[in-house]
Amino acid sequence: MAEPTDSRVAVYLDFDNIVISWYDRVHGRNAYAKDRQRISEQPNDPEVAERLSQAMIEVGAIIDYAASFGTLVLTRAYADWSSPVNAVYRSQLVARAVDLVQLFPAAAYAKNGADIRLAVDAVEDMFRLPDLTHVVIVAGDSDYVPLAQRCKRLGRYVIGVGVAGSTAKSLAAACDEFEAYDSLSGVVRPVKAPAPAATPPAAEVPVETTAAPAETTADAPKAKSRSRVKAKSAPAEAAPPKLDEQGEATQLLERALRLGHDKGDADEWLHSSAVKTHMRRMDPSFSEKALGYRSFSDFLKSRDDMAELEETGHERLVRLRDH
Repeated sequence: MAEPTDSRVAVYLDFDNIVISWYDRVHGRNAYAKDRQRISEQPNDPEVAERLSQAMIEVGAIIDYAASFGTLVLTRAYADWSSPVNAVYRSQLVARAVDLVQLFPAAAYAKNGADIRLAVDAVEDMFRLPDLTHVVIVAGDSDYVPLAQRCKRLGRYVIGVGVAGSTAKSLAAACDEFEAYDSLSGVVRPVKAPAPAATPPAAEVPVETTAAPAETTADAPKAKSRSRVKAKSAPAEAAPPKLDEQGEATQLLERALRLGHDKGDADEWLHSSAVKTHMRRMDPSFSEKALGYRSFSDFLKSRDDMAELEETGHERLVRLRDH
């Protein structure tokens, strides 16, 4: 029998959501929408089978990650299991004691209503199992934001798992902790195809033009008026470039360090673990592993122009550099 102090975890997987999101992550934006009809009509086609194989989900990686928070008391996966895309996972899901919930779409290519069914089951389970401490939501849809908020209000620690680039930021912010599926142990991140080389612009071919007749005196004022209008119209300012994941992480680190210094002395050293915790509170989707770093210390070292790291024994201290 488990000890009363043990953490008890419930896992809810919107399986269609995670499978489609990962398919798009591997094969490109909206790839599944383009291939959907072909997948449903020709699941045994060699090319279709190969593309599905390349975008297979590592179910074990998700369940192992959820198990790191405590004892798994229930694990449910919601999907249309008659679909060829999902059917290939049935054996390994059953082998991991996952309860498969069958959902049928209301119409062809329609949503299967997993978000509503999943949310209803999760709320019911929290009242039925008062000793439940953690709720893991494996999805990326913003429709799950109210569920995450309700779980937190009912005293549960909420963990989100979603595919990077396909998860709503509002869902990540609503969770106590969020982990990108890409960064889970055992998941092989897709390799981006090299960008095609830019083709040089075609050489301009000079075109002979005949001289236009001189403007008459009556047309001259109109020409001047047009030239004044053109001179007044200034070019529109270009929008600032959108930050990538690395840039957003750098800004997040700077904000966390500044807030930490604001609470104490400006030159005070901060524990790196406290800084990371603060960053995760501000943005639960932050993960140094998802950004390609083995540890948070490596992440800090990559920002040494902004953050100063001091390693003394087992202690890691960090502070904002003076600029």
